[in-house]
Amino acid sequence: MSDTSSGLVDGEELASSGRVILGLGNPGERYVATRHNVGFRVVEELAQRRRLQLDQQECNSLVAEDGELLLVAPQTFMNRSGYAARCLQERRGIPSQAVLVVYDEVHLALGTLRLRRGGSPAGHRGLESILENLGTDQVPRLRLGVGGEAGPPAGDQLVEFVLEPFHDRESERAEAMILRAADACEAWASDGVEAAMQRFNGPLPS
Repeated sequence: MSDTSSGLVDGEELASSGRVILGLGNPGERYVATRHNVGFRVVEELAQRRRLQLDQQECNSLVAEDGELLLVAPQTFMNRSGYAARCLQERRGIPSQAVLVVYDEVHLALGTLRLRRGGSPAGHRGLESILENLGTDQVPRLRLGVGGEAGPPAGDQLVEFVLEPFHDRESERAEAMILRAADACEAWASDGVEAAMQRFNGPLPS
């Protein structure tokens, strides 16, 4: 049985195999500032803090490595992110519990963070692809709320909504959320999922 709250998997420290922070998004200039790409932005923020460039290519992803921490931005487009995750896991021998997936959540208010140790994809196609390819739902994930004031739109309008940029009045809050999410990722990597959940789950502090 795995003990992810203490940073152990089957009695072995996760740090012995390294940790992966995998941000989800779509490649290309068209998608850079969209709600769907906040996962990429968190990984980019973490790279900047470490004076790294996401300019190495591995498993159809842009990656940067800092000691035991691997930052990953899959370039497969959102709904096929699992192929990159599986390739990296197989090549590097990293357990699924040592991979933190960071992505947008339209059903959470803008600024809200939700870190979990595992569970269903809840309709998110990018996470669904990762869970299918890794063969487990015990993959930590950090969801970033990108929902609008009126809540998520329905049907085809939902796709349009997540593929549009934040409105001007939302930009400052979105940027603060990115920074806080990067803090949460660092806490997960250093202190484990339970400690990070207690510190960061919830709305953006006022």
